[in-house]
Amino acid sequence: MARKRFGQNFLEPAWVDKVLAAIAPTAGDTFLEIGPGHGALTRPLASRAGRVVAFEIDRDLASALAAAPTPNLIVEAGDFLDVTAGRVRELLRDEGRLRVAGNLPYNVASPMMFTLVDLHAAGIPLTDATLMLQREVADRLTAVPGTRDYGILTVLIGHHASVERVLALPPGAFRPMPKVRSALVRLRFHPPDPPARDESVFAAMVQAVFTRRRKTLANALLAFSGAATLAPVRALAAAGIDGRRRPETLSIAELVRVADAFAAGSG
Repeated sequence: MARKRFGQNFLEPAWVDKVLAAIAPTAGDTFLEIGPGHGALTRPLASRAGRVVAFEIDRDLASALAAAPTPNLIVEAGDFLDVTAGRVRELLRDEGRLRVAGNLPYNVASPMMFTLVDLHAAGIPLTDATLMLQREVADRLTAVPGTRDYGILTVLIGHHASVERVLALPPGAFRPMPKVRSALVRLRFHPPDPPARDESVFAAMVQAVFTRRRKTLANALLAFSGAATLAPVRALAAAGIDGRRRPETLSIAELVRVADAFAAGSG
């Protein structure tokens, strides 16, 4: 039985081969799997990869998965949102590419992707992550400036990873069937591009302006804490950005320029 509090929707066997083909695991890969559930994807993944470390919040499912003898599988019972870079290092060996696969619960998909970004920033050498997500979340990840879906998730994930849509999954690909359509996306991690002078200033500014996306950038920045030490008009002038533009029209690089102006002005 799926447990609603964990947002469980298990991948149907008929779709496993399609998802596995999209992931394209090799014997040189080590995988972190998020939300293995009953192991529909876990066991085929383990049969092709060098090693799989599976994180499962449902302790009953984690116990059942660990009880099946799979030599290259480690099951870690607990919430992936609580995982630390130190714990990941304890679980891993220094071998092969480190990749991620997961069927993410829709209600915590965004925090889980931010956790992956944080792990990469902390030095965990993640190569990519192939993730099953609600289609609307995939739309936000792949949005471009000037569109309705372009926002906080697009910018903060896109600053650390390139994103591509890989596969569309209908509700019938899962049991129980969700009320929404899903998509398989791949994140390819890279150093922040372009690098920000202060990542925390950049992240805080992006969140501030996109929660006021209907305002002009000059007005939206008044709610940013950095405006207390540097006037938005001065930051925008230093960045060479027209304050009459709206936040969703700015590229990631332009947003970094504005954040760098605040970081320099308050430093």
